[in-house]
Amino acid sequence: MRIRFDLAYDGTDFKGWARQPGLRTVQGTLEAALARILGGDPRLVVAGRTDAGVHATGQVAHLDLDETQRQRLERGRDPRPEALAARVNGILGAYSDVCIRRAVVAPEGFDARFSPVWRRYSYRIADRAAGYDPLQRRHTTSVNAHLDAERMDAAARSLVGLHDFAAYCKPREEATTIRTLLEFDWRRDDTGILIANVKADAFCHSMVRALVGACVAVGEGRLEVEDAAVLRDARERTSAFKVLAARGLTLVEVGYPADDLLAARADQTRARREPPA
Repeated sequence: MRIRFDLAYDGTDFKGWARQPGLRTVQGTLEAALARILGGDPRLVVAGRTDAGVHATGQVAHLDLDETQRQRLERGRDPRPEALAARVNGILGAYSDVCIRRAVVAPEGFDARFSPVWRRYSYRIADRAAGYDPLQRRHTTSVNAHLDAERMDAAARSLVGLHDFAAYCKPREEATTIRTLLEFDWRRDDTGILIANVKADAFCHSMVRALVGACVAVGEGRLEVEDAAVLRDARERTSAFKVLAARGLTLVEVGYPADDLLAARADQTRARREPPA
């Protein structure tokens, strides 16, 4: 039995998603609560492993219940996944920094990690024009400059497409840096906060924060609009811009294909990511 969970969390006080001995992580916190209800050693599989300090409003994970856990769930007062989610949220507490927003039995072929066709992040920046709001400090990065939103938006849009983003990724051995950046744009909200919309088939390590850093350098006038694409095409890490802080980054949505295409998409993704034996 596979259950899909839709999750939200404030990443400020977590050392990232992935379970780590002796550290507080999103995965470890949720799995500990699930274990109190289901027993055993439940392990969540997630759509995207967020780094320390990164937030989520639309994270997705799945959990496979073994026969003992399934029986334990079915013997409960309410065996529905929604009730399991409510019990987990009760254990986490009324003002927890992580919660399950939705839980359903996953359709056949669903894999939280390998089935997605895209992921969407947002990034929030308060520059001098927006001013500093202490109530927003946990999920907004402050930049002590007047940023040109139009230049930033032009630079962002120039990066869209299928490319090698090695210049914008922290290298990992045997990991590809070729990605399809589907959307990248900037706007100011009603309070003046700059918000980036970043959507891709997948992201490599630190990619969004590096892309945002390059745009900030453009907005400050330290780089020209066309430099963002020039640096990308050089396919080498550079000191021309800074990778911005995690606090402004939020995973907002994960996109999946129709149910009858889930298994095929997962197989396709595994074949692309897993090195040959």
